[in-house]
Amino acid sequence: MKQLDLLADLIGRAKAAGADAADAILLSGTSISVERRLGRTEKLEQSEARDLGLRVFVGKRSAIVSSSAADPAGFAALAERAVAMARVVPEDPYGGLPEQASAPELMALDINDPAEPDAAALVARASIAEEAALAVHGVTNSEGAEASHSRSDVALMTSAGFAGQYSRTSHSVSAVALAGAGTDMQRDYDVASSVHLADLEDAAAIGHTAGTRAVARMNPRRARTARLPVVYDPRVASSLLNHLTAAINGATIVRGTSFLKDMLGQAVFAAGIQVHDDPRRLRGLRSKPFDAEGVPTGPHAIVQDGVLTTWLLDSRSARQLGLRSTGHAVRGTSSPPSPSPTNLFMGAGTLSPAALMADIREGLYVTELIGMGVNGITGDYSRGAAGFMIRDGALAEPVAEITIAGSLLAMFRELTPANDLVLRRGTDAPTVRIDGMTLAGA
Repeated sequence: MKQLDLLADLIGRAKAAGADAADAILLSGTSISVERRLGRTEKLEQSEARDLGLRVFVGKRSAIVSSSAADPAGFAALAERAVAMARVVPEDPYGGLPEQASAPELMALDINDPAEPDAAALVARASIAEEAALAVHGVTNSEGAEASHSRSDVALMTSAGFAGQYSRTSHSVSAVALAGAGTDMQRDYDVASSVHLADLEDAAAIGHTAGTRAVARMNPRRARTARLPVVYDPRVASSLLNHLTAAINGATIVRGTSFLKDMLGQAVFAAGIQVHDDPRRLRGLRSKPFDAEGVPTGPHAIVQDGVLTTWLLDSRSARQLGLRSTGHAVRGTSSPPSPSPTNLFMGAGTLSPAALMADIREGLYVTELIGMGVNGITGDYSRGAAGFMIRDGALAEPVAEITIAGSLLAMFRELTPANDLVLRRGTDAPTVRIDGMTLAGA
C-alpha cells in the first residue's frame, strides 16, 4: 500500500475504536556510510528503517503508540491499544490537533536528490578527504574520514483532513586529523553536508582544512585570566543561536524557565541584528513544506533589528500562551510534538572578520567550545574553550584549557557580526565579536 493509504487505514481504525481525533506519521529511510582510516576501510554500514506512530485523542485525553511494522493486519489491535491507553490518562486541556492544518501547499523545495552514491563512491570520497588531511605538513596521524548518503521519507495524516508527504536526501563528508605526538598531540576536524551531491564541498578541501586546523593548534598555552573581547569562529558562533532558540522554545516559555520569558517584543540584541528561520529555503538541510502536526511552514524573522519577535511554537504550547502555532513542531513516532527550529541563521554584518578584530589589542578567537555550562533560567554562560589569542588585531598563539564566561543577554546585546555568513550547517552564523567577556585561565 502507498504510505498515505496506510495512514488513512490506520486513522480509520482509530476512529472505529473510539478515538475522537487522531494523527499518524510514517517515517522511513535508507542510509549508507563508510569510514576510512590510514588507507583502510574500517566501517561500512547500511540500514533501512520504517517506523509508524499513531496519536489518538479521546476527549481531552491522548496517547501515542508506535510500531516498526507497518502491516495493516495489525492496525486494528494497534488502534484499540492506543484508545484504551488514552481513556486512562489524565486530561490535557491544551491537547488536540492544530486548528490551522490544511492541505499542504505544493512547493518546489528541491530537497530530494536522485543521486545515490554506492559504497565504492563513498569509499573514494572518504579516501580523498583523509589523504588530503595526511598531506598537510605537520599532520602525524588520522582519526579517519567518513562519507555518507541517506534518504528519509515523511508521511503525515490527520483525522482533520490533512495529508502530506515529502522526501529529503543528505550527503556528507568529514575528516579528523592529528598533529604532534604523545601529550603534545592536537586534533581538529572539518565536516560538510548538503541535500544535493552537486552542492557538497570538495572532499580534498575538507581534509586539508582538518589538517591545517590541527597543525595550527600545536603547542597551546593557557592564557591569563582577563576581561576582554571574544571573537567566535563561525563553526562555534552558531552555538549562540542554539542558546537563543532554547530560550524561546514555547514549552520553555510556558514553564517560565527561560531568561527571555518576558522579552517578547523587546530589544534582545543590538540594533541591526537579524535572526531568521527559513524552512522553505531551496535545498535547505532542514527544509520542509509542513511541520510534524501538518501546519504549513513559513519563514520567520525571529529577531528583527535586534528585537525578539516570536516564540517557537507547536499547537500545544501555542494554546497555553493564547497564540497560534508557528509551524515548528517536530516529533518521532513514539513522542508528542515539540517546537524546534529549521534552517536557522544570523544575518551577516558589514565588516570583514579582519576589520572586526582590527582594533583588538588583546582578545580571544574561539574555535572550539567544550561542555554545556549554560543556565537557561538565568542566562549565565560558562564554557570551556580553545582557540587563539588576538594581539594587535591579528591571530597569535594557540590557547587551550580556558573558560569563557558571561551573561547571555549581555552577550547578545554586545554582539557584532562579520560579513562572512555561509549557509552550510542548518544553524549558521558569521564570525561574531562579543566585548566584555571573562576569560578564566592561568
